[in-house]
Amino acid sequence: MTALWFETALLPDGWAKGVRLSVTGGLIAAVETGVVARPGDERGAIGLPGVGNLHSHAFQRAMAGLAETRSPAGEDFWSWREVMYRFVGTLTPADVEAIAAQAYAEMLESGFTSVGEFHYLHNDIDGIPYADPAEMARRIAAAAEAAGIGLTLLPVFYAHGGFGGAALSGRQARFHCSFESFAQLHHHIKGALSHLPGARVGIAPHSLRAVTPDELAAILPLAPNGPIHIHLAEQIAEVETCLAWSGARPVAWLLDHAEVDARWCLVHATHMDASETARLAASGATAGLCPITEADLGDGLFPAGPYLAAGGAFGVGSDSNVRIDLSEELRLLEWGQRLARRARGVAGSGAELFKGAVAGGASALGEPVHGLVVHAPADVVSLNAEHPSLVGRAGDALLDGWVFSAGREAVERVWRRGVQIVDAGRHVRGEAIAARYRATLKRILAR
Repeated sequence: MTALWFETALLPDGWAKGVRLSVTGGLIAAVETGVVARPGDERGAIGLPGVGNLHSHAFQRAMAGLAETRSPAGEDFWSWREVMYRFVGTLTPADVEAIAAQAYAEMLESGFTSVGEFHYLHNDIDGIPYADPAEMARRIAAAAEAAGIGLTLLPVFYAHGGFGGAALSGRQARFHCSFESFAQLHHHIKGALSHLPGARVGIAPHSLRAVTPDELAAILPLAPNGPIHIHLAEQIAEVETCLAWSGARPVAWLLDHAEVDARWCLVHATHMDASETARLAASGATAGLCPITEADLGDGLFPAGPYLAAGGAFGVGSDSNVRIDLSEELRLLEWGQRLARRARGVAGSGAELFKGAVAGGASALGEPVHGLVVHAPADVVSLNAEHPSLVGRAGDALLDGWVFSAGREAVERVWRRGVQIVDAGRHVRGEAIAARYRATLKRILAR
């Protein structure tokens, strides 16, 4: 048994001083408050529950900055996607493993302690399945193990290139699944993750563009208890095409045709009308928001004000991993609303945003027990109380200072299942992981 002691820590019922967490088998066995540290305790100043990163495409970490071009014809999500298609066409399984480990190490350094990997890179470069259907999934699992992050793997069902069962393009061949191959993949992935403590497997119909109604109904029983993730209503063009195909907007169509509940995470859901916003909030599903990526791709702004006022659940993810920073995702969620509304405090304070992301991330990743409570994984983040934006503050003001000013530089230590994995703001194996990543990226960009 190990123990972690904090001068102050955020518990489910509020802040407490002199908090001691006893850890057995990676889980919190006891929580004491108002106590002094004992000899041998690992210590921190400000203890917070770790946060689940609910949406990641790890391989895209390596293309950060490669699509920031400007052309006379203009740039948008769809031109970015062309760059992504060309990039993904070069990656080997070893490349993906090295890139994912780097992304996961950076997530831990910013305060994410688990990740939902929206994994759609299934096939070889020529689109032919690997001899082991779970080859790429095993590489993701190996990267998560190397970095020490918790993993919810979300294999993606991706069968079509557009609404109504349109054929995939050649550039999408690496993503392709039939129902039969997807069911086989899902089975093999469960085995590939069996050795990782706390790992989970869900499913991810990529989008309504990539799955027909019949296919959606067929794959849902593979994950009867969830989690179930889907891209939805990210782009206006997607909404317009869905209307032309079905007569309904994407979020409305899904709510009308599937039993959307707390098992679900609707990623982005950027372009909703008032009815969709209210219905999604009432469904119990989590809105998976990725403000940095949504800004980078020019997606638009999620209707956070009315959605949160209606009691909707949300979490945040790093999506394209163009920049990995938990506090910045939360900051940009609020700042984007401020720019659009010309008002402040639209989505919430730093404390409200953080607490919402803890709960929403856990729900979306299938973590029934979370936070600094007995039986939860000992996933803990410690902030530096001497950071200029945190010094002299207490309680929720610490979270406001972290989210809106200090940023990831204030993250001092991180424990995953009671094992310290970040010290002085750096991953304990970060240099070895980064060295492999650098060598991999140099080789990729030289091809």
